[in-house]
Amino acid sequence: MSGEHLSVRNLTMYYRTIKGEVKAVVNVSFSLFKGETVAIIGESGCGKSSLAKAIIRLMPRNVSVYRGIILFNGINLMDLNEEEFRRKIRWSKIAYVPQAALNSLNPVVKVGEQMIEPLILTYKMSKREALEKAAEALRRIGINESFIDRYPFELSGGMKQRIIIATALLINPELVILDEPTSSLDVLTQANIMNILKSIKGERGLSMIFITHDISLSSELADKVAVMYAGQIVEFNAAEKFYSDPKHPYSQKLMESVPTLRTDKKLGFIPGSPPSLLDPPKGCRFAERCPLAFSRCSEDPPTIYLNGDFYVKCWLYAKE
Repeated sequence: MSGEHLSVRNLTMYYRTIKGEVKAVVNVSFSLFKGETVAIIGESGCGKSSLAKAIIRLMPRNVSVYRGIILFNGINLMDLNEEEFRRKIRWSKIAYVPQAALNSLNPVVKVGEQMIEPLILTYKMSKREALEKAAEALRRIGINESFIDRYPFELSGGMKQRIIIATALLINPELVILDEPTSSLDVLTQANIMNILKSIKGERGLSMIFITHDISLSSELADKVAVMYAGQIVEFNAAEKFYSDPKHPYSQKLMESVPTLRTDKKLGFIPGSPPSLLDPPKGCRFAERCPLAFSRCSEDPPTIYLNGDFYVKCWLYAKE
């Protein structure tokens, strides 16, 4: 691994709704080196998918605020217009496996036809050349190339998920964003998908952003962990440090909720519900649910750097 691949700095994105602005992503910062995987974890509705869409720039029309810095191989992607981003970055350099990817395939159009469409339209490949690339991508993830002629309605959920991953890898991107790639799958299929991702990462040195709410699953791939809460990253840490010694009280409560096989521990839980992103609380957004909250938590917590780019947003680590 060498060279900072992706550096996100103070990325902010709001949605405009009839009820007000949804503050989905607020001043998010993290970095990723070549060949690394950063796992983004947190409860549903904390902004994980919105962060992914902000990076790959697949945002709905009601975005009202979109600002910050996204450096990819030293280039600020925020300086590119939509046409430049589509032509130079999206899919060819940064690929995306969306949440609920099983619904991304048209059930009555053959798998191969759906895989090769962007190759023909965007890269002007011949149909024969595009089909050869699709077959190669399927073989890479352990699927027989004959599935090119299958219809999605003939396939299992796990098989469709593999095909979506294969499609994302067609043009050999440098970075893949995977948004809940194993959701709605049984445990054995989840394990198969994770083994495929680990194999691809090891063989090709692929960089990944792995979004999940399953903490135990994230440990399979993660080199770094970013913990999101109410639109913010409250802890960004090295994986080996995070899983053994999480710093933020929210991270600690998340880890308490994970059962273990080799130790006997009492499972913990987090009382209450996450705050609305329409009107998040002032100060520390986790304070109302935090067992360690004190008077200072009514103010916005500082960013306390632990080592290099790793940090925690919590008053407990602030020196007077």
